[in-house]
Amino acid sequence: MFKKIFIAGCAAAALLATPWVTAQETKPIKIALIASKTGPSEAYARDTERGLRLGLEYLTQNTMTVIGRKIEVIVKDDQMKPELSKAMLTEALADDKADIAVGTSWSGGALSMAPVAEEFKKILMVEPAIADSLTGANWNRYLFRASRNSFQDALATAVALKDGDSVAFLAPDYVYGRDGIAAFKDAMAAIKSKAKVVHEEFVPLSTADFTAPMQRIFDAMKNATGKKYLLVIWGAPNPIRKISELKPERYGIEFLSIGGANLENMKPWKGLDVGGGTYYYYGFPKNAMNDWLVTEHTKRFKQPPDLFTAGGFVTAAAIIAGIRKANSADTEKLIAAMENLEFDTPKGKMKFRKEDHQAMQAQYQFKMKKGAAGEWDLLDLVREVPASEMPVPLKVK
Repeated sequence: MFKKIFIAGCAAAALLATPWVTAQETKPIKIALIASKTGPSEAYARDTERGLRLGLEYLTQNTMTVIGRKIEVIVKDDQMKPELSKAMLTEALADDKADIAVGTSWSGGALSMAPVAEEFKKILMVEPAIADSLTGANWNRYLFRASRNSFQDALATAVALKDGDSVAFLAPDYVYGRDGIAAFKDAMAAIKSKAKVVHEEFVPLSTADFTAPMQRIFDAMKNATGKKYLLVIWGAPNPIRKISELKPERYGIEFLSIGGANLENMKPWKGLDVGGGTYYYYGFPKNAMNDWLVTEHTKRFKQPPDLFTAGGFVTAAAIIAGIRKANSADTEKLIAAMENLEFDTPKGKMKFRKEDHQAMQAQYQFKMKKGAAGEWDLLDLVREVPASEMPVPLKVK
């Protein structure tokens, strides 16, 4: 009699537990995208979102389902204000119960979000912010970056320099610009470059008239040796075309650009002598995933994808690969799965470094194309710089 009662009790308990287990296993996986949809980074935010959604679509075979659970994307606008970046991420994690967050469109906002991810113990996929400090001095174990950092951009640009060349910098006076110049100097040291840095010019991000800062650069470069380069580290709107109206070629100065720019900002460079390093250009990688991205993006949006679209797609690839390996969206299981994770992207294979969660990846050295065939036919590939030639320093505390 006791045995029958015990068995019946166990069966009843199992029946009561089944709905809870099913609900846990089938509730949506929520991904929160914090992006600067209002302000000067509006195009970056738009393209990041497009890339994220396209990546999730491709990698789930258009089901928006992974490990049997639907994926829900929640998008919030931080208006390129650091206090809103922090508030939007807090809202996403506390109120919306997001499992994973992505963002934001600028490094200052991402820095304000980093401690929020740590407080809530949720993964923040840093995208597209590239400041080195996000995988360095301001890093915590909840931060992953599938996109590139400032050093990787810088190294792909620094390889263009020859011994005896001279470089001047123009950058915005905030973390992105200052980290970018520091990263470029680190990159020069890493490849033992004997090019000379002759001037650093920091100006407000809101600068519209570059006459005075450029005159200081011209004065500094007047007696410089070798080829003379002005290295511009900037976001949107990119000022290279405006600076070109001041005719730096009078002083023998050519442009270098760290990270390239999105397609809309590069289009005005047509006819200018601009080179540098970039994270992505739609015509460079040769693989099936990139072919799909270029074809599908062009069909839907009437132009090819740019580097911010690729960044969103790459981040989606990392998230899906991590969830599948962990068979879960639980933070601790994801961290364990994603450390040293190798995953496929439109750029080819990438791998998260365990120590700082920075993705190791190839970069591209480019020159503006002469005699472009069409509106978006912009860049020539000089050289793909493989991950094996990218000695990215560890800067975590």
